[in-house]
Amino acid sequence: MEKKILFLAYYFPPLGGAGSQRSLKFVKYLPAHGFRPLVFSGAKGGNDRWAPLDEELAREIGAATPVRRVNLYERPLGGRLLRATRELLGLRGQFGARWLAQVRGAGRKWCREHRPDLIFATMSPFDTAPGAAELAAEFGIPWVADLRDPWALDEWQIYPTRWHRMRVRREMERSLRSAALIIMNTPEAAARCRKEFPSLAGVPIIDLTNGYDAEDFAPEIRPSEHDEFTIVHAGAMHTAAGLRQRRESGRYRVLGRATEGVRLLPRSHFYLLQAVERWLAEDPSIAKKIRLEFVGVPTAEDRALVDTSPVAAFTTFTGYLKHSESVRRVRNADLLFFPMHALPPGRRATIVPGKAYEYIASGRPVLAAVPEGDARDYLRQAGNATLCGPEDVDGMLAGLKARFAAWSAGEKPVPPDTEFCRRFERATLTARLAGHLNDLLK
Repeated sequence: MEKKILFLAYYFPPLGGAGSQRSLKFVKYLPAHGFRPLVFSGAKGGNDRWAPLDEELAREIGAATPVRRVNLYERPLGGRLLRATRELLGLRGQFGARWLAQVRGAGRKWCREHRPDLIFATMSPFDTAPGAAELAAEFGIPWVADLRDPWALDEWQIYPTRWHRMRVRREMERSLRSAALIIMNTPEAAARCRKEFPSLAGVPIIDLTNGYDAEDFAPEIRPSEHDEFTIVHAGAMHTAAGLRQRRESGRYRVLGRATEGVRLLPRSHFYLLQAVERWLAEDPSIAKKIRLEFVGVPTAEDRALVDTSPVAAFTTFTGYLKHSESVRRVRNADLLFFPMHALPPGRRATIVPGKAYEYIASGRPVLAAVPEGDARDYLRQAGNATLCGPEDVDGMLAGLKARFAAWSAGEKPVPPDTEFCRRFERATLTARLAGHLNDLLK
């Protein structure tokens, strides 16, 4: 018999970006396993760089899948001073409060109408958790917490003070206690959750990664013949956050705003540009032989780094592209650049940016400037990446030169480990999810 899932996902097509991909693919493939998702989502409008419009993704939603959308922007969300005051006091933000109110109100009506067998809450926004827990208790059904990012365990996050970080940590632990299943999206995050929150020992905690859709990478194609050696970075860069942390390092340290030893600036093109500038100084002829392409929505700070660099003459920013076009650019690259933040020795990253899986699936060579963690492990095992540290300009330069030399000689890239890559196909991941959901409903 078909099982109904109330699928709470604020980020859902036609909103694009990384936040929508995971939810869309689960909803797309779950019906094949006997589940009927009932999607409860935010409004259709893309109002910021993290939720751009991508109407093409919406066409993947099955006609039989009901989608209930709520609008959080009927009234202004308050000025900058109000938002800053709420943040300083550790209060729930206006956006999160409105979303939670909709989950409690309209979500309750949907539960009464459809009588779901289970609630699946994918986060962020993390304000979804208390609403899911209340609905589950009221209707006597289990709820699943799907953390696309590891919430308080995410070493990438910046807080106003150390106190705010601890407050969010307590909220995470409290909110997840009633979940029937907790899903973290990396093995490291799952292990960290088990270790850091012993009070959750009675709740199963598993990892279910992000991935790629096999349809996006079929049929197999040969990359276009470029006149220039094309280096592509797809997705958001975090130049502004990194420069701010470096500029205000003393304040960050005193207030405990960032996790100790974590440096944000490497998760941008800051060090890549240094490597290319050094290469250009050594061999000016490469200016006519290489091209840098940044696919995604750039900030003013992202552009400023390039505008003040000699690489500006052979660098382009595409702006936001629909997902299929972004994938095409990835598949046609001669080298893919994959940066992450820097961590202190002995610490592993809890996150794997979503583009890692599509980079692996593309079969294209990858220059990965990453810390220890699952992302580094996956890229090493896939076999199509050159690895270096997040701030290792020498390593980046060596990787660039080696791949350029191979391209110039007409050498074919080393293909990735196909069997390893298949473990990250969205259909395979959804089959695993379905198995866990069936176990909850036995």
